[in-house]
Parts: sequence; structure tokens; C-alpha cells
Amino acid sequence: MVGLSHYLILGSLLFAISVIGIFLNRKNVIILLMAIELMLLAVNLNFIAFSHYLNDVAGQVFVFFILTVAAAESAIGLAILVVLFRNLRTINVDDLDSLKG
Repeated sequence: MVGLSHYLILGSLLFAISVIGIFLNRKNVIILLMAIELMLLAVNLNFIAFSHYLNDVAGQVFVFFILTVAAAESAIGLAILVVLFRNLRTINVDDLDSLKG
């Protein structure tokens, strides 16, 4: 039987992996975006687990809003990444320090 603690442990492991991914790899923008998405999915897993445990629909509603914001964030982030790659021919974070208007 899978209980609430199993879901919370899995959510915290996913969150920890995403935080480690953000701190260890600060060079590649794509990996940073994937780590942020993994972090949001870990939060969603916790919302769903508590929603099921408490028999409340509010957690599931929050998940829909978070997924909507995450999709918009991914689309805008990838669009900015494509523009930066076209202009600078790199996606290295260290080379993106000279943004001009």
C-alpha cells in the first residue's frame, strides 16, 4: 500500500534533484529550465498527494494553475533562448552577460 509518506518522499527527492541540478550546472540554460520544470512537478506531486489524502479538490485546482504557468514559462524561456542563440551562437550562461537594448 502506497501512503502519503511515500508520495512526500518522492516529491522531496525530485525537488532535491532539481535544486542540485540548478546549483551544479549553471552553464547550460536548457538544463536550468529542465531543473526548474522538475521542481514545479515535485511541488505538483505534493499538492496531488495532499489533495488525495485530505479528500479536497483545491490541491488539484492549484496543480492546473501551476501547469499553466509552467507551460508559459517554458514557451517564453525557449523563445528567449532561440533568439539568444541566433544572435550570439551560444547558450552558455557565462556568455550572456552583455545584454544590450
